[in-house]
Amino acid sequence: MKKVKQNITRRDAIKCSLGGAAIAMVTPGCGNTSETTTAATPEKFKFYKPDGAFDPEAARKAYFAMMKSFGYPIPDNLKTEEFWVCDFLQREYDKLGMGGVFWINAKGTYGTSGAGAYSGDFKDDSYGYLGHEIYLLPGQMLPEHRHIGGPEGFGPKMEAWQVRYGTVEYFGEYQGEGTETLISDMPEQDRPWGFGQDWFKSKYVTRRTAQSGKLYVLEDPESWHFQRAGAEGAIVTEYATYHNHVEFSKPDMEFASSEAS
Repeated sequence: MKKVKQNITRRDAIKCSLGGAAIAMVTPGCGNTSETTTAATPEKFKFYKPDGAFDPEAARKAYFAMMKSFGYPIPDNLKTEEFWVCDFLQREYDKLGMGGVFWINAKGTYGTSGAGAYSGDFKDDSYGYLGHEIYLLPGQMLPEHRHIGGPEGFGPKMEAWQVRYGTVEYFGEYQGEGTETLISDMPEQDRPWGFGQDWFKSKYVTRRTAQSGKLYVLEDPESWHFQRAGAEGAIVTEYATYHNHVEFSKPDMEFASSEAS
């Protein structure tokens, strides 16, 4: 099976956004949940242009509508190319895709960071850490993937997620903390996109809500995983080590968006 490996950088994020196309400016604020949640559902938006190209502006509008429904304060940098959106070349954005912003994805050596004044025992050692926000429309899921060690000397990314708004189902290859149940036990209509295909690797699922505040932690290095939003969508904060290489289970996936057909 062909594997796609990517080193995710700012350039990749811009590529996902198809060149940083114009972004709709939306004033943050709280609205009537029943009205704004309906406005944020994927079927209210057309994510592809007549020529088949992914429309990043339409995707951002949908996320902004969802953010308003949650009362999420929309920061200024989400109105720039730093807010990236991506369909991973699958042309099914209402089901599979995501929006995101890397608040930080830092790496370096202790002795050369900052003013370069540190001369302690770890001065020659490397460090890396990440802060990331994930935006998912109602029922939308990330592609199944895993994070692997790369040539820069960093090991597999270790990560945990906290649902800030909405609900999320976490899918993975292993039964880690013990709350996970088999995907095969889910009603057929509730199983995730891709389940049953030869390339699909995940076996288990568990759920988290913003109300609980409980994190879900991926403790198995290089294991396959992904997440899917509930009926209202979701905003998820990710805590992680440095993000370098990602590998998708589906052979034709890339960290990019569909162009005109």
